[in-house]
Amino acid sequence: MASSTDLRPVIKLRSTAGTGYTYVTRKNRRNDPDRLALRKYDPIVRRHVDFKEDR
Repeated sequence: MASSTDLRPVIKLRSTAGTGYTYVTRKNRRNDPDRLALRKYDPIVRRHVDFKEDR
């Protein structure tokens, strides 16, 4: 029996601004098999930047 962590793993989203700021979220591997990239707020540079999945 497969656990729920296999289908929805916990991933880190790291800022592309180079600040080292991260978000932690879960993703569905079935819907998003490749690396995730979201535009979120980075409080260190005080603006929205792209956050990419860090493995």
